[in-house]
Amino acid sequence: MAQPPPDVDGDDCLLEYRHLFCPDLLRNKVAFITGGGSGIGFRIAEIFMRHGCHTVIASRSLPRLLTAAKKLTEATGQQCLPLSLDVRNPPTILAAVDKALEEFGKIDILINGAAGNFLCPAGALSFNAFKTVLDIDAAGTFNVSRVLYEKFFRDHGGVILNITATLSTRGQVFQVHAGAAKAAVDAMTRHLAVEWGKQNIRVNSLAPGPIAGTEGFRRLGGPQASRRLHLLGMPLQRLGNKTEMAHSALFLASPAASFVTGAVLVADGGLWLTSPNSMETLAGSQSFPAKL
Repeated sequence: MAQPPPDVDGDDCLLEYRHLFCPDLLRNKVAFITGGGSGIGFRIAEIFMRHGCHTVIASRSLPRLLTAAKKLTEATGQQCLPLSLDVRNPPTILAAVDKALEEFGKIDILINGAAGNFLCPAGALSFNAFKTVLDIDAAGTFNVSRVLYEKFFRDHGGVILNITATLSTRGQVFQVHAGAAKAAVDAMTRHLAVEWGKQNIRVNSLAPGPIAGTEGFRRLGGPQASRRLHLLGMPLQRLGNKTEMAHSALFLASPAASFVTGAVLVADGGLWLTSPNSMETLAGSQSFPAKL
């Protein structure tokens, strides 16, 4: 069985890196990554940059982005432009995309990584909390994709990769908000792949599973998550890591996947195939917020 590549917890660059792909796979490409200042988005930015790509990392927190961009540039030697935006607010997206195009002259790849989630029983979920998650995940994915389409992709082609999840493949407790949002994102992936394919725009989804060293895992997994995954019969019987997710994103964004569009790549160690769906599996997780 293949061993996972090295990774580090938190939002820091890798201490060492061995290329599994050609080092210049994305040479002189430009990637626009929402949610790129932390977690999986941060590692995607790093791995892309280690393969010759310049990046724009974008989220609401400019201080976090500035810190992340400094780390990424120092570790890789590539340019990283931090830009503040809110994926729910199209004017902020327009402004950020204009700045990115002014800096780089093009955008080749869009990673829609901005997301919000928490555990909450449907009966305790506030109306605003449900709406907020759909606004960030589903509407946010459309908003950024739509702006990039108008500003650059329509005339030049490009790649869109939506970070999603397997929550919508079956009913799952405490996740009606996120499941509904990710179902919308996966449907959007297929619709846009069909409609925009003739303009040389590829659109795919990447569905990570439980990934160590991320805020999402800390909030959703609970302290005994690793042991539960083993007991539940997860085929690979371990957590994934951020570098593995970045490698999956790298493949889908690269010329290696030039004939792949409208697809959802599930990268969860097989958990979605085997995990039972019961409240007991979430014992020990954080308390459920009822409002947002």
